[in-house]
Amino acid sequence: MEKGVQRWLVDISKWNPSEDDFAFALSLLPQHEHCFITRYLKTEDRKRALVSRLLQYALVHEVLGIPFDEIIIKRTFEGKPYLDSDKLKLEFPNFNFNASHHGDFVAIASEPLCLVGLDIVSQFVPGHETIPKFIQDFSPYYSSSEWTEILNARTPDEMLCEFYKYWALKEAYVKAIGTGVGYRMDRVEFVHSRWSNISVKSDGKKLTDWRFSLSDLGKGHWISVARGHPRMAGVSFKRTLKQTEFCEKEYLSGLHLPDVSFKLWTMEELIDSLWKARNMVDHRKSP
Repeated sequence: MEKGVQRWLVDISKWNPSEDDFAFALSLLPQHEHCFITRYLKTEDRKRALVSRLLQYALVHEVLGIPFDEIIIKRTFEGKPYLDSDKLKLEFPNFNFNASHHGDFVAIASEPLCLVGLDIVSQFVPGHETIPKFIQDFSPYYSSSEWTEILNARTPDEMLCEFYKYWALKEAYVKAIGTGVGYRMDRVEFVHSRWSNISVKSDGKKLTDWRFSLSDLGKGHWISVARGHPRMAGVSFKRTLKQTEFCEKEYLSGLHLPDVSFKLWTMEELIDSLWKARNMVDHRKSP
C-alpha cells in the first residue's frame, strides 16, 4: 500500500506564466473545472486554484493508473474533493487525498487507508496590525493550554510562529475528517514535545489512532499532515469511502505506513506530466 502514500509540492512563486501559458495549463483540466479557477480576480489566487486542481488529476493518474478521461473528481457538500470510484476497482481500500495552498506553495497528500488532511500556512500579519492584536482575534479557536504556549513565546515573531503551527495542525485535522468550516476548532487540542510526538485531543479525549507531522517549508511557511481513522469522517465524506471499519491490525498497518517526504515538482514537470496523460487518451481514441 506504500504507493498510495504520496506527498507532492509546488513552489508557485517560481512560475510566472504568460496569458497563453496559463490558458494552456488550464486547458489540461476538464471543462467543468475551469469556472472554479477563473472565478478568482487576482492572478495569484487563480494560480493557486489552478495548480491545486492540476495536482489532483496528476496524482490520481500517476498513482492509480486511471486514464485521464476516466478520472472523476467530485466534492462533498462541505467542499472536500474525492475521487468518484464507484465504477473503479482500486487496489487500495480507501484511497483519498487532500490539497492545500497558501502563500508560495501548493501541495497535495494521499493515503490508501487512513483519512488524510493537509494544510499549508504562510506567516503573515495584516500591515495595519501588530502581532499580538492580530492573533488575539483568533483566541476562541484555541484551547487554554495552546493559547498559553503561544503567549509564552519569547518574541512577537516566535509568538506568530507558534500560532500558525497550531493553526496548521487544526486545519489538517478538520480537513481530514471533511466537516468543513462549521467545525469548532477549540474542540481540538494539540499536545507536543517541542513540536515532535504530536498528539490530539477531541473534546478532552486523546485520539490514539491519529498521527501528525509538521514541517518547515522555508520562507515563513509550514505544512502539516494529519492521518486518522475513517470512522471519524464527517457524514457526507464518509459516504464517499469504500470502508470505514477495520480490524486493529489492518488499520495500524495503514496508520504506520512510512510518511514520505514531500516531492517538489516544477510547474514545467507538472504540466508535462498532464500533457502526456491527455495525449495517451487522444492516442487511444484515434482510429
